[in-house]
Amino acid sequence: MSSLSGKRILVTGAGSGIGRAAARLFAERGAELVLVGRRLKALKETLPKALCVSLDHSNDEAVAAFAAQCPQLDGMFLNAGQFLNGGVESSPISTFDQMVAANLRGPWLMCHHLGAKLKNGASVVCTGSNIGLRAIPDSAAYSISKAGVHMLAKVLALEWAPRKIRCNAIAPGPIRTAMVDARLNSSKDRRADLARLSKVNPLQRLGLEVEVAALAAHLLSDESAWTTGCVIPVDGGADAVY
Repeated sequence: MSSLSGKRILVTGAGSGIGRAAARLFAERGAELVLVGRRLKALKETLPKALCVSLDHSNDEAVAAFAAQCPQLDGMFLNAGQFLNGGVESSPISTFDQMVAANLRGPWLMCHHLGAKLKNGASVVCTGSNIGLRAIPDSAAYSISKAGVHMLAKVLALEWAPRKIRCNAIAPGPIRTAMVDARLNSSKDRRADLARLSKVNPLQRLGLEVEVAALAAHLLSDESAWTTGCVIPVDGGADAVY
């Protein structure tokens, strides 16, 4: 079990899904948490005693103002994101803009403004996606934005190396989250789509939020001190075989 004792870790998107599961797991492993998300009430429901901050991570001025008040950090789990369906030809430009803002501009701004708040030797984990590694139909803007997150982690691993700050990306999917449930609920055949999603990896099931959180905890801990600049799939083997 990776210990996070004595570490102050910031988690974005901590009001639900993987972010909520991660925040609770990090707290169980000894971390002090700074929770960031759009809905303050949801953040407080995640961990009532944590420092909770309502923030649109894609807003440059808002992130800059938050950074000025943020305490020093031992790590960040930049997990917040959104999903919209659509292909390149079928999607309005607003879909592309929304996916880039939510999934790539946000992590970029958090790193841009909060890099100076990271202690030497800190660790940052960004949430990408396994469909940022391999293309699937009807997810173009989301996939492209997440592929950008993967490269952001690699670039930051290089830029922050002189300070011994590590940066890695994880590429989950498919995980049973509220976002996935919303996608299934909009389906014409929910049961068939759930079965299809469950069969896109060799383990033949959807992943659990806590399984992703456990990988993030390892990467934020001192146990992974020799790991940086990596994009690690956590998808039941889908990226390996398809």
